[in-house]
Amino acid sequence: MSGSFEVRYSDSARDDLLRLFDFLLERARTAEDLDAAQAAIDAIQDAVGLNLSRSPFVYRKAADSPFLRELMISFGATGYVALYEIEDASHVMILAVRHQLEDDYH
Repeated sequence: MSGSFEVRYSDSARDDLLRLFDFLLERARTAEDLDAAQAAIDAIQDAVGLNLSRSPFVYRKAADSPFLRELMISFGATGYVALYEIEDASHVMILAVRHQLEDDYH
């Protein structure tokens, strides 16, 4: 599933994934909840890798810059938002990831 853009994660975006995973694990009550926590992280990483490696310019702009954008990632009744920057003709950097119901990026 590779495209023409290499997708990389900033340290803060990796921290966001860990924070989101920990949040889901803390609320897990059943084995299915644990599986859902891992499935959420997998869905984020799969959506980022598949979509942004192929066509990062099609997603909504996050600021005045055409290179700073957001990818909406559906998961269950809600989902996640990945803030990313198109760095050059071959690289995309994931800057932050948050749940759709969070106020802003951390």
